Amino acid sequence: MSDSVLVLNAGSSSIKFGLFDIAPSEPELQCKGLLDEQEKVPRIVVSDASGRQLFEKRRASGTLEDNGLFGDIFAWIEDYLDGGRLAAVGHRIVHGGREFYGPVVIAGQTLAALEALTPLAPLHQPRCLAPVRAVQSLQPELTQIACFDTAFHHGLAPPVSRFAIPRQFEQRGIRRYGFHGLSFEYVASRLAAIAPHWADKRVVVAHLGNGASLCALRKGDSVDTTMGLTPLDGLVMGTRCGTIDPGVLLYLMQEEKMSVDDVQHLLYERSGLLGVSGVSADMRALLASHDPAAREAVDLFTFRVAAEVAVMANTLAGLDGLVFTGGIGEHAPEIRQRICDRLSWLGVSIDAAANAQGAQRIAAKGNPVDVLVIPTNEEVSIARHCRSLLVTGR
Repeated sequence: MSDSVLVLNAGSSSIKFGLFDIAPSEPELQCKGLLDEQEKVPRIVVSDASGRQLFEKRRASGTLEDNGLFGDIFAWIEDYLDGGRLAAVGHRIVHGGREFYGPVVIAGQTLAALEALTPLAPLHQPRCLAPVRAVQSLQPELTQIACFDTAFHHGLAPPVSRFAIPRQFEQRGIRRYGFHGLSFEYVASRLAAIAPHWADKRVVVAHLGNGASLCALRKGDSVDTTMGLTPLDGLVMGTRCGTIDPGVLLYLMQEEKMSVDDVQHLLYERSGLLGVSGVSADMRALLASHDPAAREAVDLFTFRVAAEVAVMANTLAGLDGLVFTGGIGEHAPEIRQRICDRLSWLGVSIDAAANAQGAQRIAAKGNPVDVLVIPTNEEVSIARHCRSLLVTGR
């Protein structure tokens, strides 16, 4: 029997997971699932690669803290593999800091080093590391591998990587890191497969979801991105503010007497689409709403995306291709249309019918800037890294 890798991708209230056969040169998905803690009775559901449900279970107490549902996942996988070996568990870790820019086995002081990066991603890092501790508790001998959202942007160099603050702080690691790297890495690999003529093109990838950022690609490498030191920077997001005048933060603390914790909560959990609309952080709800504030939130979102595409085009010295991915990027044709309409001055124009149908290529015929919609798959990127580390030692 061949070896398999379990990939865990922790979100704010759920964990996506996939089981991959790593014997082939390209990891093959065996089954996928969701551990959903948002429902009143937390549950896990597993389906095969075609979407056919294989397993479902609910637990009144099923959070990461009690390991209940995790135990159910591992018990089910052992039965599913029927003698095959689970070689490792791969994790998406949001922040790797300066030290971690490639997949690493979580051993020794690695977990403590990753926990020390929590101030750089205070909401995300603990959530990513909770499954690591849960697996350690359940199967302490099982190899665990960390794969980092910041790694794809490790090559960012000045001036892109630099903040205009005293150099002593840059030397301590205060710089622009960028995130969503596992998604951008996957999209770059898909581009190489489906549009190899894009290899030398100037491409911007828009990962638009509850968290959102852009990446400027040159020859498949990241040369600029919208997020910085933390996942708070850049575009307007579901509940995150994105780029903001730092004077606003000083004002909130000095004049509104808000504590650091209060400001952190405001910027990460009460701002963005939710804060502007007062309706929802979910783009689907905003598009369906007749509330003027909801429409204003959508307008701000598309304005900021288009503005930052122009920034990425400046880094690239032009724009040849635009790629939409992520939950909003893949499934919201109205948002794609609005963004592209704002970018008409850059030569961006899309075919309305192709866009509405969710076609892969949606650029208008003869348009100088090609526009694609490519579904992302962070789990595949993680599986690839795990396979590389386990099979080749790299």
